[in-house]
Amino acid sequence: MKTIFITGASSGLGKATAKLFHEKGWNVIATMRTPEKETELSQLKNVTLLPLDVTNYEQIQSTVKKALELSDIDIVYNNAGYGLIGPLESLSDDQITKQLNTNLLGVIRVTNAFIPYFRERKSGLFISTTSIGGLIAFPLGSVYHATKWALEGWSESLAYELNPFGVNIKTVSPGGIKTEFLQGSLDTSSLPEYEAMTNSMFASVDTMFEMASTPEQIADVVYEAATDGKNQLRYVAGEDAKALYKQRLELGAETFRTEFGKQFLGA
Repeated sequence: MKTIFITGASSGLGKATAKLFHEKGWNVIATMRTPEKETELSQLKNVTLLPLDVTNYEQIQSTVKKALELSDIDIVYNNAGYGLIGPLESLSDDQITKQLNTNLLGVIRVTNAFIPYFRERKSGLFISTTSIGGLIAFPLGSVYHATKWALEGWSESLAYELNPFGVNIKTVSPGGIKTEFLQGSLDTSSLPEYEAMTNSMFASVDTMFEMASTPEQIADVVYEAATDGKNQLRYVAGEDAKALYKQRLELGAETFRTEFGKQFLGA
């Protein structure tokens, strides 16, 4: 029986992925900040819950060690993350630091903790949830995009490094997901000077979220990436994300950026 280790498994995509892999007969190690609050995954056979706050370096080391004592691990799915939306000027240094710590350093540190194990085994796969926001940029998401674009470049470089050892790395880039993202896992901030822009942005995002995927639909793409055996780096997930990415490639980055700005900000 194969085993997947998942971060950010308490809700949304992480939870949907844990349930899907469980249904497909995998052993699942589902990690989250407060596993004692989890009532659904805790009922499932072959699903183990472990505590993991990806901003806590010591806990990453101890949880990875515990996970490897419990089971061989075939796939590490870096999914923990959240959105930070607002003009840069309005964000506190704490907000900026927390976003980088969670979305970027968390992924790098969890991955690094597993690399020696995979390298010695000469097999293994890292999958990271990036975002269509790792391939294109929306207004008012500069620090969020900094983390997601960084993960895309990091993954591409790391693939060169790890592939010779039989270890693979992939990214899944979802568009909108119908979860608590816009409510629960989103941190926002603004200033009066940006009010018109913020209102316009959120109105456009609401419209875009009508095309959003369910967590289960994106989990299917994660499963595909996990099992297709391809040496493919990027999996763009969701019809909305595919359409936007296609548009960017066809128009070219600069034309796309101009058109996209008009769509969001009317200018």
